[in-house]
Amino acid sequence: MKQFMSRDFLLDSPIAQTLFSAAESMPVFDWHCHLSPKEIYENKQPENIAELWLTGDHYKWRAMRSFGIDEKYITGDADGYEKFMAWAKVMPYLIGNPLYHWTHLELRRYFDIDETLCERTADQIWKRANAKIAEGGFRPRELIVGSNVRCLFTTDDPADSLEYHRLIAQDRSFTCKVLPAFRPDKALNVELPSFLPWLAQFEKTVGEKIKSFAGLKAALKDRISFFDQMGCRASDQAFSYMPFAPADDIELELIFSKVLFKSPLTELEADKYRTSVMLFLASKYAEKGWAMEIHMGAMRNNNTRMLNKLGPDSGFDSIGDDQIALRLSRFLDSLAAEKQLPKTILFTLNPKDNYVLGSMLGNFQSPETAGKIQFGSAWWFNDNIDGMREQMKALANLGCIGKFIGMVTDSRSFLSYPRHEYFRRILCGLLGGWVEDGLYPDDFETLEKIVRDISYNNAVDYFKPKV
Repeated sequence: MKQFMSRDFLLDSPIAQTLFSAAESMPVFDWHCHLSPKEIYENKQPENIAELWLTGDHYKWRAMRSFGIDEKYITGDADGYEKFMAWAKVMPYLIGNPLYHWTHLELRRYFDIDETLCERTADQIWKRANAKIAEGGFRPRELIVGSNVRCLFTTDDPADSLEYHRLIAQDRSFTCKVLPAFRPDKALNVELPSFLPWLAQFEKTVGEKIKSFAGLKAALKDRISFFDQMGCRASDQAFSYMPFAPADDIELELIFSKVLFKSPLTELEADKYRTSVMLFLASKYAEKGWAMEIHMGAMRNNNTRMLNKLGPDSGFDSIGDDQIALRLSRFLDSLAAEKQLPKTILFTLNPKDNYVLGSMLGNFQSPETAGKIQFGSAWWFNDNIDGMREQMKALANLGCIGKFIGMVTDSRSFLSYPRHEYFRRILCGLLGGWVEDGLYPDDFETLEKIVRDISYNNAVDYFKPKV
């Protein structure tokens, strides 16, 4: 029987262990996360481990609900100690869940605590962790630097002033580069009640009324230029399904007029709008040399009662099952035909589409950028041992895994960086297994380069951040 989370955790062969020794010390480039630039700038001291662990973490919230924990101890008004004790009560029952591994990696890496968390140990771990926090080193910037993060991309709305990015950049003592990523979801979701309030905020940012579809595109173009000046190297778009319904300028102006006059749109009209905006944005990303991230397959806000009570991003999303291949292909092809296809990273939340995306990559590669079209790392509900292995196996079977740009945290937590270690262990275990099985030679010079590149170097070469 193997020891729980030993030095060789997830490294099932001597070859995997050797490869991990090459990967573990590599820096972190977290090119997709949801950390708050405001919190990074303000750099406040956390009060306790519950604040660091449980605030905003809908992964944990879902697990607690599944166990039967009352909402008071999840998003409600219970104090930090009560919420921590509720989380500890759940922990022993999360066998097979990555949350169990992440929790104990974080306890070890940040708090030097080897004990497993449960009701019996919770009070002592609470005291030890909070004593460690009181000693210092747990402010956001300290956690980022201490986790060996060299660069991270936040996700920022086109209407954002990026004032905190500017302020962070002025602090030369902070060694990690915090760069914005352009996230135009609110500009794309034209059919939602939130669109017109967003448009009003966007008008304040750009300093003019937007009365036409052409005016909206011009304003978005200006914001892309502003983001680029602020160091932006990536955009991020999320879709439940990939829209592709081309329309001419006259029809698009009519659709936009309906929106301004608060007339409801048909699903097709909304898709025509989204398609045109995306084609326009993608062409501008290509001009700037940005990468375009497309996240597909999330079915969001399934529980209306809880959405009305808690709002979005509170743990009530799941995997959708749309057929993505045809519309995605037509979208990418329409850009490639005009030589306007940017570097593109395709994410799927539904693992049934791993081979769809893995094979789609090869249709649109180009020699100006190695691995120009990327298969994004296992995401959200796939961010686990099986999900990561299956995503990488699909990529290896169908493409060139040696140019893979690797892991992202996709997290709002400053304690989430051991997930990169988790990924690297899984990567090294997978490659080591292939060597053990005689599927690849024991060429350690090449293998160690591959794991270092996937861990960090490929992302730096791909995004080319202006640092």
